Amino acid sequence: MSIRKRLTLILLSMMVLTCFLALVKGYQKSMHHGESLLDDELKIVAGVLIEQPLALSTDAVQVSNNSAQLLYQIWQNNNLLSGSSSLTNNHVSFSEGFQTANVAGQRMRVFVMSKNTRKVIVAEPMAKRFELAEAVILSAMLPMLWAVPLLAIFISFFVKYALTPLTRLSKQLASRQANDFTPINWQVTDEEIKPVINRLNDLFKRVETAYLRERFFASDAAHELRTPLSSLKINVHNLANKQSNLQDHQELQAMSQGINRLSNIVEQMLILGRTQPEQWQRQFSEQSLLTITQQVVSEQYDKIDEKNQTISLEGDDFVINGDEFTLTTLIANLLSNAIKYTPKNGQIIIKLVSSNNGFSWQIDDSGAGMTEEQKERIFNRFYRVGGDQHPSGEQGAGLGMAIVQHIIAIYGASIHLANSPLGGLTVKVTFTGVKSD
Repeated sequence: MSIRKRLTLILLSMMVLTCFLALVKGYQKSMHHGESLLDDELKIVAGVLIEQPLALSTDAVQVSNNSAQLLYQIWQNNNLLSGSSSLTNNHVSFSEGFQTANVAGQRMRVFVMSKNTRKVIVAEPMAKRFELAEAVILSAMLPMLWAVPLLAIFISFFVKYALTPLTRLSKQLASRQANDFTPINWQVTDEEIKPVINRLNDLFKRVETAYLRERFFASDAAHELRTPLSSLKINVHNLANKQSNLQDHQELQAMSQGINRLSNIVEQMLILGRTQPEQWQRQFSEQSLLTITQQVVSEQYDKIDEKNQTISLEGDDFVINGDEFTLTTLIANLLSNAIKYTPKNGQIIIKLVSSNNGFSWQIDDSGAGMTEEQKERIFNRFYRVGGDQHPSGEQGAGLGMAIVQHIIAIYGASIHLANSPLGGLTVKVTFTGVKSD
């Protein structure tokens, strides 16, 4: 829910609650004042009736006013002089003063006045008092209730107006590209927004510096290392050809392996520096996942054959809008890991799977697999399962899965790691927005 809606609802809720409390309080006050006024009215009526010049007679005057708002009886020496027909002789037992009782089948306010030998009973329905209180409170509160919708419109408008700088800032941030670190350059007079913009501009500057430093340092360093590493490779190769001593030859072979490992790290760092989403998405074209997979398998088949592993490719081809280099790197890294960590005579299965969520590229191996903790850390840079002490004895830089994650972000795809039916690891990459071939 937006801040505007939240503030509008809060203000309206408070206003409605205030109106309700005012209505209850006003009703109570109206009832209290209404009762006082009507009690005074009963006193006045009783005072007028008690002074009426009525004489004793055999038959009392009975007034038929069952529907009237006021009932009365006039007594003298326990003889009824006059009264409403709804009141019976039993009502002479009322005590002097005010009281509330059931009279003539309804709840009434009764007032009894005595003077000399004469006694007057006056009764008024309580419903009259409630109707009066309701009429007073409704006449007072109805205009306020009608004003609530109008106030809601005004509150919504002024909340929107007050939040205009924040809305503008939100839209500007939402429209920015991920690599746009230019400062927010517009003037505001609101004291609450000024420090936010200043802090954001400072943060943009820091992030840009860190981004450029992290992006270019690794690639520049890796690029500069290529030449001396190539030179070392040549020199070690030449020395190995000249050495006749087996021990010296083994030492040169270990050195060569170290140089190859360092070269692999350099190449991985260069690839990692190049896999930025905004760089590749501009050059996307239709790519066949089956064709790229077959090409990668053929390039790495020597390693598969060396460990006497079996590999199979299942499923139908599908076409994705992408880049050949990034897709080749993605598949090559995942296949290379499967080959490394699957033992000799092991099995690797690659599947191209169609599902409700899109199309998936999946690889299963019969290696040692991973724990849940290892699956959570596998995408961290330079992290390797077991480090250099992995049971497979394979060397690596710990950058392959970090590169995979970068490429996954380029395509807006998802990657899922699970235990494989073959006993090792299942890696499933799901692409959306692709079309089958």
